Amino acid sequence: MQIAGYNTLVKYTVKKLANGLRVLTVPMASSESATVTVWVKTGSRNEESRINGISHFLEHMVFKGGAKRPTAKEISEAVDGIGGEFNAATNKDWTNFYIKSAIGNIETAFDVLSDMVLSPVLSKEEIEREKGTIVQELNMYEDTPMMKIGDVFENLMFDGNSLARDVGGVAKTVRNALRNDFVRYRETYYYPENMLLVVSGGVTEKNALKLAKKYFGNFKSKQKTSSGGKAFKVTQKGPQLKLKSKKNEQAHFILGFIGDGRNYEGKFAQAILSSILGGGMSSRLFIEVRERRGLAYSVKNFLERYQEVGYIGTYAGVDPKKVEEAISIVLDQCYGIASGKYPILEKELTKAKEYLKGHLALGLEDTSVVGEFFASQELFLKKVLTPEEVYKKLDIVTIKDVVAEAKRLFTPSRLNLAIIGPFTNDSKFKKLLK
Repeated sequence: MQIAGYNTLVKYTVKKLANGLRVLTVPMASSESATVTVWVKTGSRNEESRINGISHFLEHMVFKGGAKRPTAKEISEAVDGIGGEFNAATNKDWTNFYIKSAIGNIETAFDVLSDMVLSPVLSKEEIEREKGTIVQELNMYEDTPMMKIGDVFENLMFDGNSLARDVGGVAKTVRNALRNDFVRYRETYYYPENMLLVVSGGVTEKNALKLAKKYFGNFKSKQKTSSGGKAFKVTQKGPQLKLKSKKNEQAHFILGFIGDGRNYEGKFAQAILSSILGGGMSSRLFIEVRERRGLAYSVKNFLERYQEVGYIGTYAGVDPKKVEEAISIVLDQCYGIASGKYPILEKELTKAKEYLKGHLALGLEDTSVVGEFFASQELFLKKVLTPEEVYKKLDIVTIKDVVAEAKRLFTPSRLNLAIIGPFTNDSKFKKLLK
């Protein structure tokens, strides 16, 4: 079936190598490039508190040298030599490393990436040197409230669980990291069955598997099981607030409601709800907060999901004198949908669906985004959906479905508010939440 206006012809295959490593291939015949990505099913939620930040620190160390190319300079020269791009990312429950290159240089991408990820040198000298770099990275986040507010919000919402910890760790845990910590962490989580190799772009499945066997087929590990971190259980009974006092020209806040994990069946209705509230420049919150009142330059609503829990949140950066007004408007809009005060119109529902489908379609023009679309599902979901299946799931959502999610989510017992700003007392914010 072809859905008018959208590319639904993206297909994928998953094959397993003899060592247990899964290889996910997404051929894109019209693409002149390809992205090779190694995903590891581990992140900061898997770490012991003593080594908080080790997942992110290891991400940095992988680029410092492998068995074939023992220095950062040699690795970067190899990638630059093919006109490629390479980078990595760490989250709370996954880490990935990728190289994107022209199709004709895809084998070099496999060669360099496998060497980096499977055989990092982990030099003691480089570890000590990199500590300073990472501490400065943490300081940069600390001095950038727009970036830091997400950490503050999750510190509040997931307090008591490893999900609450910052991905980068803290300066103390970074400075205390030892080479043996990296070795033990890799032995625990970097094994074939806990990893996924993704090849997306102008490649065939046959060629992708051939290169995967050549460069990743000999990777073995004795480790067969790993902890996913202690599951988070929702015990919240009422509104929660966390204020981080900081002298800024703006106040930054996230107001959110605790919600559901990655496999929740109503996630497509929730995605539409989020889009109606704060997806794009014609969304309700953008119009109410920015256009009508000029309270913020940036305001958006978003969904974040982990395996067993998630949340729907609104971010805004506002004049400290206007922060209470902005928070009140966000609450009014959320509760207004749930109560029926602000009913959802059919045209809003249609627009939200097209917004989500259109953004997905645009993203799927990039080989790296295609790889991420399928990899995130293969790693964590019970079933992998194709773009066409996602479009269909969105299309069948009704206004009744969206309102039902709003009623379930938007209640004081799920409400959390985190603020960074020039405030020393949180009493006025507590009153707002009541």
